Amino acid sequence: MRTLILYSKSGCHLCEGLQAKLGHVQGMEFTLEVRDIESDDAWLKAYELEVPVLKQLFENGEEKLIPRPSPRITVERLERHLQRHVAVT
Repeated sequence: MRTLILYSKSGCHLCEGLQAKLGHVQGMEFTLEVRDIESDDAWLKAYELEVPVLKQLFENGEEKLIPRPSPRITVERLERHLQRHVAVT
């Protein structure tokens, strides 16, 4: 099963919107792990001005950045975006 990580923070409307759309994706199976950057100093330093950040997590712990989709992307287009950028595991 694929694992996607969404680096997010509270009060981020872009983060909330992407998380909601990811919850409606049906064209591929994945587990979504939401990480609050405010809970970890390293995440906060790395992503404070970048959230939402979406990555694929591999079994070896490696993370691969998935290009950020437009905030206005539809769920259907998000599915196609993920199919292009998420590796088969």
